[in-house]
Parts: sequence; structure tokens; C-alpha cells
Amino acid sequence: MNKRTLAIFAAIGATVIYGINHTVAKGVMPTHVRPFGFIFLRVGGAAILFWLISIFGPKEKIEKRDWGRMLACALLGMSINMLSFFKGLELSTPINSAVLVTVSPIIVVALSALFLSEKITLNKGLGIFMGFVGAVGLVLFGAEARQDAPNIPLGNFLFIINATAYGSYLILVKKLIEKYHPFSIMKWLFTVAFVINLPITLPQVLEVQWSSMPLWAYGSIAFVVIGTTFLTYLFNIFALTQLKASSVGAFIYMQPLVGILFALFSGKDHLTLVKVTAMCFVLVGVYLASKKPKRK
Repeated sequence: MNKRTLAIFAAIGATVIYGINHTVAKGVMPTHVRPFGFIFLRVGGAAILFWLISIFGPKEKIEKRDWGRMLACALLGMSINMLSFFKGLELSTPINSAVLVTVSPIIVVALSALFLSEKITLNKGLGIFMGFVGAVGLVLFGAEARQDAPNIPLGNFLFIINATAYGSYLILVKKLIEKYHPFSIMKWLFTVAFVINLPITLPQVLEVQWSSMPLWAYGSIAFVVIGTTFLTYLFNIFALTQLKASSVGAFIYMQPLVGILFALFSGKDHLTLVKVTAMCFVLVGVYLASKKPKRK
């Protein structure tokens, strides 16, 4: 199996985890952990894990000229992105979050063309369009919204901020990936982000009643820290070593698909012709967007 194929599987793996996360994280908030407290656990836990795994990577020193980009990546990818998403998830619904994250690939493609000189091919453009149509179809016709959403408009606005920040992060971090080992990048990004987030996140994590928290909530928190944070960022950073930023961004369209399948598996939803059709659009769209163009 070549590295490109592994990169595609890594991007799919990250998307599957993200898709499940919409429901898992929502189940814990705000009863057991408030959104910003969750970010303290996510970023802090991931920082520790990346420092531990970096033992097996090369010993690299970040050049002074790259620290500005490192700071911007941490701010966009691990601060604004995470804070806005989890606060939005508290206010809105997992269904809404699943569709609005699909704004991100469009932003990635536009910024990639503008700053990285990536060419938007016919396949890529068609794939992104099909993925968007499929994702919207899944969200609008494929599932019912949750009721525990006190401020849907504000929550949805925060999802758009989240998608914009994450799309921008994928563009900026690409230059660092070309220069440094993924372990080196991730350990510093999460460390910097932890410091940035600390004043906002510490008060809420101190409110957590650990002794009265049920066991399933501990499991959900572990899933978010290890799966949704450590593994997804590791998978995506590896995928970016072999795929274009716009191709990695296009996999976000699979998140609504995963959400539906997760609901089916848990017995909370059922298949319809609309859902099957929309799923096909998503899968074909991701395939076209990630397909390597033929050399002339």
C-alpha cells in the first residue's frame, strides 16, 4: 500500500471520528462539562500525548522565522476552531454542525488557489459540488434535529467561524508540514494553543464535578481527547503530507454520512431513498475531489 493510499485512509479515519464526535460530545455538554472546559481537556490532553509520541520522531528545532506561522496555526486550528465549534454545539444541534462544517472545503479550495497556487480541476470542482449537494441532502432530509439547542442562530454562526478557521489552518500548516516532522509540529501547536486557551478554559474545567460524573461520561471525554483531538489531527497532518489541502478538506463532506450511519447503528434512525441517494453523492464527491490528476 503506497503512502497516498494510506493518506486517503487517514483522512477517512479522521472524518469518521469527527462524524461520531458531533453526537458524543453533545451528550456530555453542558451537564457534565461545559464547552470551554472541554477544550482545556482536549488541547491539554493532546499536547501531552504529542509530546510523548514525539520521542519516536526526530529532534527538530523550529526556526525563528516559522514561529509566526506556528502561532497563527495554533490560533486558527486549536483555539478559534475548537472554541467556536464546542460553544456552537452547546447552543445548536449535531445535525446543524454536521452540515455547516461543509463550508470548510470551499474555503480551503479558494484559499489554496489564492495562496498555494493549487489548480481547481474539473474533477475537483465537480467533486466539491457533489459533496456539498449530498451533505446538504443528508442534513435537510436525512435526520431530525435535536431539541436541546437554546440558541440555534448563534450556534450556527459559530459553526461557520469554526469551518472558516479550520479551512484557514489547513492552508497555513501545509508550509510547516513540508519542512518539519508531523510530531514536531503537533507537539508545539498544541502547547502554544494550550497557553492561548488557558484564561478562557480554566474557569470552566474547575467547575467539573469529577466525583459525581457517570462512567459513560468519562468514556465520552476520553473519546474526544484521544480520538477527536489526538488521532484526527495526527491523521490529517499525515494526509497533508501526501494530498493537497483542498483534497483533505473535501473529506469533511463525509461527516453527515457518518452521522447518519452512527444513528442507524444505534437504532435512532432509518434508511430512506433520499438518504441513500445523498450518501452516494457524498462518496462520489469525495472520490472526485481526492482523485490524483493524470500527468500530461
